Parts: sequence; structure tokens; C-alpha cells
Amino acid sequence: MTHRCLVFVGVLTALTAVLLLATIPVAGQAPSAAAKANGAAAKKAYTQPRTPDGHPDLQGFWTNSTYTPLERPKNVTKELYTPEEAAAAEKAAAAREDEQTVPGTVADVHYDLTQFGLDRSQSTYAKGLRTGLIVDSPDGRLPPMTEEAQKRAAELAATRKQMGGPLDAAQNMNLGDRCIMMANTSPMLPMGYMSNYQIVQGPGYVMILVERMHDFRIIPLDGRPHPPANVRQWKGDSRGRWEGNTLIVETKNYNSKRPGIGDNASAGQAFRGASEDMRLTEWLTRVDADTIQYRFTIEDAKTWARPWTAEIPMLKDRIQGPLFEHACHEGNYSITNMLAGARDAEKKAAEATAKKGSN
Repeated sequence: MTHRCLVFVGVLTALTAVLLLATIPVAGQAPSAAAKANGAAAKKAYTQPRTPDGHPDLQGFWTNSTYTPLERPKNVTKELYTPEEAAAAEKAAAAREDEQTVPGTVADVHYDLTQFGLDRSQSTYAKGLRTGLIVDSPDGRLPPMTEEAQKRAAELAATRKQMGGPLDAAQNMNLGDRCIMMANTSPMLPMGYMSNYQIVQGPGYVMILVERMHDFRIIPLDGRPHPPANVRQWKGDSRGRWEGNTLIVETKNYNSKRPGIGDNASAGQAFRGASEDMRLTEWLTRVDADTIQYRFTIEDAKTWARPWTAEIPMLKDRIQGPLFEHACHEGNYSITNMLAGARDAEKKAAEATAKKGSN
């Protein structure tokens, strides 16, 4: 009996030694997948700082400035770029930015967002080298629009045509140009420049301030219900809660205002042509000292065939506070100048046409 026990113990010891040796990489040999996973897990271990009331601390100044597009380019079929491909995509994006125009103007206006905004923080395809921000849609692009949404878009296009160009009247300009509202409040997507945020936490609330248009959201965390469906707001109403180390924010009750000829995305409430029934869910998780992983899902059965999700990192090491006032307010000087410039250009064009006809 003793002999059998000794044999069993010996066999068990040998098997244990073999298993241990299997996890130790030999010189010149790549580590196993298990070893890689264990090493990655150890490297990713991060203890989130806490606020005095015990919740994860998301406070500080953050930026999500990036050249990475919301949708994966049509000619790209894969989810991730190689570093070389990402560098090439960044170079192409910067070149396109330099050639952007304001369509519909008498003379297209060229501008360089990075140069004009003095923004050197474009994180391009960092933190994963993604080809696009959408992570939950098979092709990395927005789902097909419903018939109802297509009808809304056609009606809006007809209205735009009747109203004339964006510089025919102040009412024809989008809300961003009129310094009323931008589209970087909810969901929080980069705006080319000044895509910077400040998060402040207090008992029962989280406040998120956006640098561009100095807009902000105050998000209650006390479990209060959303207002009734007939109480609708430009930015909707947000309600938040903590789930483990993640802040979850749900926003609904957007209004359905259509601000004339301008791009409705600038109004915030009509994000990408969404209906007033759009429902937004956001997740904010601090994954290391300098990164909040920001993820959001949009549900709108009146606009898209299915919900879709996008993800983008918010980075702390690329920005320093404070955020100074973005001195853009309704009726600012540029409205007068743009309209006056358009009238002057029209006058010169008419004079040139008349002169040509007289010759």
C-alpha cells in the first residue's frame, strides 16, 4: 500500500513539474498564449481613485480629439489598421482637413481646423488603431435608415432648397454657426478642434463641461425618474447611475426642432438625422490614470434599422486645464460679417455678369 502511494505521489509531482515548465518560455521561444494573457492582465491591473463619497473619480480635464472617423471608410474592410496603415490614414485625414470647405457659400471658404484651433492633440488611431469609432455594426458603419427617416431627410432637403443658401439669412445658418449649440454634448464626439471636456463630481451629481460652446450637462445620480415624455429639451434629459466602476448615463426626451437649412447635427437633438425618440446610453470607465474608455449606444427605431454602438478613448495626458471661455454667443460679430461678405460677393458677381453681357 505504501509503495502504491509513493508511486502516485511521484507521478503527480512529475506531472506538476511538466506543467510548470510548459509555462516558462525557453530562450529564443515566444511565450505561450496563456503567459501572454497573464502578463497582459497584470499590466492592465489598475486601481481607480475614489471621490470622498466612494465612487470612481473621473474628474479632471479630458480630450477625445481624433482623426478617426465615426464610420469605417467604405474602402476599408478590417477593424484595425497596422501602425503603418494608421500613419498613412492620419496623413490623409490631415490633408483632407486642410482642404475642407463650407459648402453652399458664394465662394467656398477653406479652413484648417488643427491650425485655426491651435489643436495639436489629435490622437488619430491611438489606443487600438481602429479604422472607425463604430464597434457594434457588422461593417463598422451606421445601420440602414428606415423609410420614415429617409422621408424626413427628403422633406428637409426640400425645405433647404426653398430657403436658399445658408448665408441668405441668419435663420438659414446652422446652430453652430449661430453660436447656439454644437453636437458634442450627447453623445460626446470630437468636433475637429476644442474637443475638450471637464468632469466635476459632487454628492449625487456629475457635471460635464464642453470647451467648445461652453455647454454643459448636469447629470443627477439619485435615481430620480426622467420627466414626462411631453417635456422635451434640446439636449434631452440625462440620468446617471454607478454600476461597479462604470458611470452609466441614459438620455432621452430630445425635442424635434429643425433649425432651418443648417446641419441638424449641430443642434444636438437631431444627431445624424435622428428622431425625437432617440435614446442614448453612455458608459464611462476609467481604465488607467490617463484614459477614460467612453462608449455609447444609440437606439432609434424611427431612424435606424437597429441600435448601434461606438467607442472612443478620452485622454488626460494631452490636455491641461483650465478650459477658458469659448466666447461664442448668439448674435456674435461673425454673423454680421458673414452675411455682409455674402452680399458683397453677390454684388460683385452680378456686376461681373452685367459687364460680360454688355461686351
